[in-house]
Amino acid sequence: MPKPYRAEQVGSFLRPPELLQARAAHASGALPLEQLRTVEDRVILEVLEKQIAIGLDVLTDGELRRGSWLTDMADAVDGFVSERVPLEWKGPGGGVEGSTAHAAGAKLRKVRKMTGHEVPFLKKHTHAPFKVTLPAPSNFMLASYKPGITDKFYPTHADLLKDLVEIVRDDVQWLVSEGVQYIQFDAPYYSHYLDPMQQARMKYSGLNPERELESAIAGDNAAMLGVPRSEVTFALHVCRGNSRSRWYTEGGYDAIAEKLFGSLQVDRFLLEYDSERSGGFEPLRLVPRGKSVVLGLITTKEPQLESQSEVRRRIDEAANFVPLEDLALSPQCGFASVAAGNLLSMDEQWKKLELVVDTARKVWGAE
Repeated sequence: MPKPYRAEQVGSFLRPPELLQARAAHASGALPLEQLRTVEDRVILEVLEKQIAIGLDVLTDGELRRGSWLTDMADAVDGFVSERVPLEWKGPGGGVEGSTAHAAGAKLRKVRKMTGHEVPFLKKHTHAPFKVTLPAPSNFMLASYKPGITDKFYPTHADLLKDLVEIVRDDVQWLVSEGVQYIQFDAPYYSHYLDPMQQARMKYSGLNPERELESAIAGDNAAMLGVPRSEVTFALHVCRGNSRSRWYTEGGYDAIAEKLFGSLQVDRFLLEYDSERSGGFEPLRLVPRGKSVVLGLITTKEPQLESQSEVRRRIDEAANFVPLEDLALSPQCGFASVAAGNLLSMDEQWKKLELVVDTARKVWGAE
């Protein structure tokens, strides 16, 4: 039975200036990898200690070794090229910009574990439960498929997905063998299937959004096959885009709820509910009993601290559709899905996480 983690962080933390400077120096060839790792180690220890002090139920290394939440895929796998699929960002400084995902420009071949440089350090330096985040295979079916480039090697999205599933499943099986207790798939591209504008774009390009959604779910399920489920919690975070406080999809969960909640074989759904862009809680009635919903009620996109009474009111509202014992609380997303980070300060980041923990303790008590 998965543990009832009530207060958690989705994934990333803001990068301290010294880490950003070290990564830039390494990229320019001025700082050896060993020295970059030393800086990474130091700041990860600091965020682990801070999370423990605050009282989060499950820890994360803040994805501080990554350029963005999914760049480990291209770093660990040969076959990606510098071409990127464009995204239309909304919010501060919005506009068309390439995804941080690289396009597949050859047959993919895994050369190392995506998380192999992250897990040993976490195991050594904390005895508390920690999560490791992985990009869901389904992301790259859209994010890394560029017509004119990818289709020379993978005629269809489904062809690309088959190789992606095996790449991610290899990491999943390794994580379980390493004793990782919590694996989270990050999957912003599920939000494309609920956004009317993105649906229209898919149809225009000759894709059937409903069939693509079914294929995405089947692929992500396949990446978890053969894993002893009693030993690990699997979660999925449905993101709507998170880069320097911007987003790219909008719409309620209604369009995907029945298939996603009913068919995806995870234990927890981390769902963004920090603004009216996410719609209401009604689709949560379709979440099977026994599965958890982590309500992302605290925004990471703005510095203003939420009212605890309002957060508690919204938890009560969600409990009309999912039993309270199957709910939990988190920020809506990471604070720095890309290294540049969202538009708030370190202090504001930690105050929001303190609010998550304090609210969770008042709602569910200490478990």
